[in-house]
Amino acid sequence: MEKFETFTGIVCAVDRANIDTDALIPKEHLKSIKRTGFGPALFSDWRYNDDGSENTAFILNQPKTQGASILVGRNNFGCGSSREHAVWAVAQQGFKVVIAPTEGDIPGFADIFRNNCAKNGILTVQLSSEQVDRIFEMAASEEPLEATVNLEEQTVTFGETVFKFDADPAVKEKLLLGMDDIAESLQFENEIAAFETTHSTQLANA
Repeated sequence: MEKFETFTGIVCAVDRANIDTDALIPKEHLKSIKRTGFGPALFSDWRYNDDGSENTAFILNQPKTQGASILVGRNNFGCGSSREHAVWAVAQQGFKVVIAPTEGDIPGFADIFRNNCAKNGILTVQLSSEQVDRIFEMAASEEPLEATVNLEEQTVTFGETVFKFDADPAVKEKLLLGMDDIAESLQFENEIAAFETTHSTQLANA
């Protein structure tokens, strides 16, 4: 997993709440056993017409969002089934950050989706509804909207407008270090090996 570094990217704002994992990657794209090639399947039901051509009305197909690396949605983003393919599709489309608002008791993200993002190097940012409304207002322009994301300082910056966000310290550290769960475990490789040499699996299974 690559280290998460401060970057400036283009915003793609999808103005829908409760975007579930089936919308992110419909079930017909789940047949592959490989973890590659899912980017073109992201939002495929909205992104393509029945004949396979691009739906030019969908925001991801518009010129101002080409090369976008910051995805913005409404609350409860990533709800539905736990399919990790949805996160792979988001990442392989080129998105490094997903932003969604928390509103009352409604979270910005479904828990499993948020956890899967962290495991795949994607930063999820929860802002207030008012802040996300402001992003959608800025994104309504015909010109591409750029933002700078700084995980170290926990800020998303649009020109002179700066939004602060909270980050789980453990997730923040792993993203900044580029460390997935396996890499985290391998930090203790010597201790694990020492444990294995002093503990008999036959005794443990007796």
